[in-house]
Amino acid sequence: MKAIKDYIKRLFLLELRDGLKVTGRYLFDKKITVQYPDERTPQSHRFRGRHALRRYPNGEERCIACKLCEAVCPALAITIEADHRPDGTRSTTRYEIDLTKCIFCGLCEESCPVDSIVETRVFEYSGEQRGDLLMTKEKLLAAGEQLEKQLAADKALDRAYR
Repeated sequence: MKAIKDYIKRLFLLELRDGLKVTGRYLFDKKITVQYPDERTPQSHRFRGRHALRRYPNGEERCIACKLCEAVCPALAITIEADHRPDGTRSTTRYEIDLTKCIFCGLCEESCPVDSIVETRVFEYSGEQRGDLLMTKEKLLAAGEQLEKQLAADKALDRAYR
C-alpha cells in the first residue's frame, strides 16, 4: 500500500505542489530583509563588540591594574603589565587585547570593579595583518573617549535592568 502512495505522489508531483503553496503563501508578505550598509537593525545596549577603556570625567584612567579581567579571560587574550605611581596606587603600563583570540564573552567587562573595560557596539572593524587586531592601551583609550556618551548611556540602561 505504501508503495502505491509513493508512486501516486511521484506521478502527480504532490510534494512540488505543497512546496509551491508555501512559496505562494509568503510571496506577497512584507519582506524582513535588511539592506545592510544602508539600513541598520537595532542593537541591544548589551551588545558585545570591540573593546574600549574608559576614563573618569576628570580624565584619569579608570583601570586600577587589578588584573581581574586578565585572570578571568578564558581565551587568554588580555595582557596587562602594571607599575606603581608616585602616590602608591597602581596603574597599567601595558594593556593589550588580542582580538584574534578574544571570544567576546564579556567576562572581562563583568569582572571589572570600576567599569574600566567595556565592550562597545562597534562590530565593523577589520585588519589586513594580525597586528592590526592587537588592541593596545592607546587604541582602547581612544575608542573609549570617542564612544563615552554611548558607553555611559549603555551602562545606565544596564543598571536599570539589574
